[in-house]
Parts: sequence; C-alpha cells; structure tokens
Amino acid sequence: MSHAASSHRSVTVSIVIHRQWALVRPLLEQLHRYCHECIAKVVLTVNVPEEVELGSGWRFPVEVIFNPARKGFGANHNAAFSHCSTAWFLVLNPDIRLDDDVLATLLAQASPKTGLLTTRIQEPNKPEPEPYRRLLTPLELIRRRRPGHHPPVRPAWVAGMFMLLRREGFAQLHGFDERFFMYCEDFDLCARLRLGGWGIQVNGHTVVRHLAQRASQVDTNHLRWHFVSLLRLWTTSAFWRYRSLLTKESATFKPPPADL
Repeated sequence: MSHAASSHRSVTVSIVIHRQWALVRPLLEQLHRYCHECIAKVVLTVNVPEEVELGSGWRFPVEVIFNPARKGFGANHNAAFSHCSTAWFLVLNPDIRLDDDVLATLLAQASPKTGLLTTRIQEPNKPEPEPYRRLLTPLELIRRRRPGHHPPVRPAWVAGMFMLLRREGFAQLHGFDERFFMYCEDFDLCARLRLGGWGIQVNGHTVVRHLAQRASQVDTNHLRWHFVSLLRLWTTSAFWRYRSLLTKESATFKPPPADL
C-alpha cells in the first residue's frame, strides 16, 4: 500500500478543552497546515462552558460537542470515539504543538498488529525528549525523579497527550476505563492493548512539543485525582497481568547493539 493511500483522511482527532480555546486554536492551525491530508475530522469537546469562535476555512470538518456536565478524560474521548468511522483515532492534548506532518510519518510505519503509535515528546527548556517510561510502580515514581535515573530502552506505556490508536484495537477494549476520572487511564489502556496482543510503536525520529501544564503539581484537585487513580490502577488485574508480561519479556529481551 502506498504512503498516500495508507494515510489519506484516515484519522479522527479528539481534543478536549477546559476553558482552553486560546490554547487549542494554534494546535488546530498546525493540524490544518501540516496534517490535513490525514485528517477526516476533528472532534472538539468543550468540557467546561466557554465561547468557541471556530470560524471557517478549515481543511477538515470540526465537530464541536458542548458537555452539559463535566466528564473525565477517558469518558470524553470515549464519547468522541463514537463519532469516529476512520481506521485511526488520535487522542491529542490541546497543549501539543506540531512542526511537521507527524501523522503521515507514523501511519507509514504501522504494522498490522500496531494498536498505538506515538512520537517522542519534547518539553520546554529540556535538552532531550521525554525519556521512555517503565512500569508505573511506587518505586519507579521515586526513582525517575532522582539524579542518575536510567530510562528503559523501550517504553512500557506512553502518556495520553498524543495517542494515535487503531480503531479496531480501541473498540475491542471498549476504549478508556472510565473509572479513572483523570490520570492513569493512559497506562491502563497501554497495558490492556499489550495484553490483547496489540503493539505499541514509538517513532524515535518524530517529535512533538508539549507545553506541559503540570496541573497535578499546583492544583489540589488534580493532585487528589492523581493519587486516587494510582491506587485504583494498582488494584486492577490488568496492572498485575501486565507486570507479569513485562517481567517475562525482560527476561528474554536482548538490547540492540551499540552504534559503532
């Protein structure tokens, strides 16, 4: 299949905003400029009431959903997925920024069993992209904040700020687990994808920028949601089954040879 045939209008984009229209407008413009050939539709969910001056002239349809009551991260994207009829569904944070057509590049590398594609994430004032993430355990939460922490050579999971999901795999899992109001639903989804036989692919040569709001570090509600979600995650069967799977994989994994 040619590059053009595999990527043309094959993506539905889901973006959720919480009084962030000024933040998301530049992202829509970048999708319009760089990725319009891949995008069939953008579903924009307004989770907290605000005025949205969408205008016209976009190279793809933009469907706006105004929530009568606030929903969690997973519930919002699951609702947006009901409007998806394309092969791929992109969960995208409003504070992501693009500099090129990363969607076409990602779609070109997808294998038949790829359930999730993503890029490297670059945060402000950081010399390198965000490191890959290990299994989300209490010990790992402490270790990754210490000097000298060594990230894994392949990720156990990827953050929900940019998740290009195969529609078939996402539908088989019935989407995000809505018991997580906010935080950890991305890890849980990655775990269930892998347990279901779907692969996670990260293109190390593509990068998107993340403006990194870090709400859980400054807002007590977000901090509480984060803590509750971690406790819920660590009591799910998916977490422990995925832990077992990663342990078995690490026992047989041979890292690639170092560059000469």
